[in-house]
Amino acid sequence: MSTVLAGNGLIKKYGPTTALAGVDVAVAERESLAVMGPSGSGKSTLLHTLAGIIRPDGGQVLLRGERGEKGVPPAEGWERIDHWGENKLSALRRRRFGFVFQFGQLLPELPAEENVALPLMLEGVPRRQAVRRARHWFAPLGLAGLEQRRPGQLSGGQAQRVAIARALAVEPDVVFADEPTGALDQSTGEEVIRLLTSVTRDQGACLVMVTHDADVAAHCDRVLQMRDGRVIGHSRHTVA
Repeated sequence: MSTVLAGNGLIKKYGPTTALAGVDVAVAERESLAVMGPSGSGKSTLLHTLAGIIRPDGGQVLLRGERGEKGVPPAEGWERIDHWGENKLSALRRRRFGFVFQFGQLLPELPAEENVALPLMLEGVPRRQAVRRARHWFAPLGLAGLEQRRPGQLSGGQAQRVAIARALAVEPDVVFADEPTGALDQSTGEEVIRLLTSVTRDQGACLVMVTHDADVAAHCDRVLQMRDGRVIGHSRHTVA
């Protein structure tokens, strides 16, 4: 598997507090990485830095260039996104990154299918075409028949699966998930994390996930343990 996203020597400080103290991390195509650690360990800062939401004070964030048709390797090689301006980063987050948050962050006034289609419409895809592409995700995620329901008419697990569909709708290279099961009960969370890891892998994307739950992290290929802005442990799982 080839590396898709890497952070080299990442440093981030907030006044006297060091959130990242020279972190190295890399994620490969179809790989899932869980980042764990106590509150204040730097795990969320690492996720946001890799996603281009936070700019590091030092180090590099490198993203593999876009592949051409039929998976042809990119001619431009690696792109250093931590040097990009906000307009270019915003476009990157819309086109090549997907996001799943703890509470889904679905728009309550839109039906499920339009919530999923929203990233496509923001990129200029006509509404009818975007909704048609969005509907493709409902059956694989166990949501068939719920396309017209609004978030308030969905269970917590259903809403989070809609959020996963929205993240995957743009066919991203990387999916970032911040405590994606934190608001769910154990049984529902288990179902959601199985879907999230398996579907991202099937789509050829890599997954970077922050979680406090070791059972959730166990579904990922690798786990990084952080404390005081540093990686203090690294383990690899055999995922079925």
